[in-house]
Amino acid sequence: MDLLHSLPTLGAILGTFLLAGLVKGVIGLGLPTIAMGLLGTLMPPAEAAALLVLPSLVTNFWQFMDGPALPPLLRRLGPMLTAVALGTLAGVWAGLLPSGGGATAGLGAALLAYAAFGLLPLRLPAVAPRAEPWAGPLIGLLTGLVTAATGVFVLPAVPYLQALGLERDRLVQALGLSFTVSTLALAAGLATGGGFGGGTLSGSMLALLPALAGMALGGWLRGRVAASTFRRCFFGGLLLLGAHLLWQGLGG
Repeated sequence: MDLLHSLPTLGAILGTFLLAGLVKGVIGLGLPTIAMGLLGTLMPPAEAAALLVLPSLVTNFWQFMDGPALPPLLRRLGPMLTAVALGTLAGVWAGLLPSGGGATAGLGAALLAYAAFGLLPLRLPAVAPRAEPWAGPLIGLLTGLVTAATGVFVLPAVPYLQALGLERDRLVQALGLSFTVSTLALAAGLATGGGFGGGTLSGSMLALLPALAGMALGGWLRGRVAASTFRRCFFGGLLLLGAHLLWQGLGG
C-alpha cells in the first residue's frame, strides 16, 4: 500500500496518530489502541499493525525511561515480558493476524473488552507475591497471543499490572515497558513475515511525528482537563469504535 499516493488516507493516518498521541500524553496509554481501532476502519489490521510500530516503540520507550530506577522493575517483570515476546512471535508466525473480516471482528472484540474494563468497576484481585512466578508468564503469554491476533497490547497485561499494587509512577513505567516489548516482538514477527513494505515503513516513520506532537500536547493538557472525565470519554469512544468494527467484521 503506497500511502504517499493516497492523500486522504495519509491525512487520516496522520490525524489518527495525532489523536492517539494526545490520549497517551494525558492518561499514559491508549496510543496503540486508538490507532489500531481507527486505522482498522481504513485498512486490514495487519497493515495497521505495521504502521503502528515506530510511533508505539518511540513513545513507549520515552514513557518507561522517564521513571524511577529500571533494574528492579525489570527483575520483577522479566518472566512476564519474556512470555509476552514469545507469545507475540509465536502468534504472528502462526498467522493469528490475518486480513479480512475475522481480523476486523477480533480487533473490535478486543476494543469492546478493554472499553468494558475501563468503564465498569472491574478489577482483578490483588496478585500475591507468591503467585507472580507463574501468573506473570501466563499473563505474558496470553497478552502476546492477543497482540499477535489484534495488534492491541493491553489485555490482559494492563489489568494484571494494575493488580500488582505498583505506585503510580512505577505503574506508568511498567506499562511503557510492557508495550515496548510487545511492539518489538510484533515488529520482529512482521519483518520476518514480510509485513514491512516500502510504503508501510515510510508511513510508520511519518506517523511518528504527529504521535510525538500529540503526546506533547497531551502532556500540556494533563493539568488542565480532569483525568476522570477524559478517561470516560476515551473508553466511551473505544466502546463505540469496537462495536462498529465487530459489526463490520461480521459482515453487518
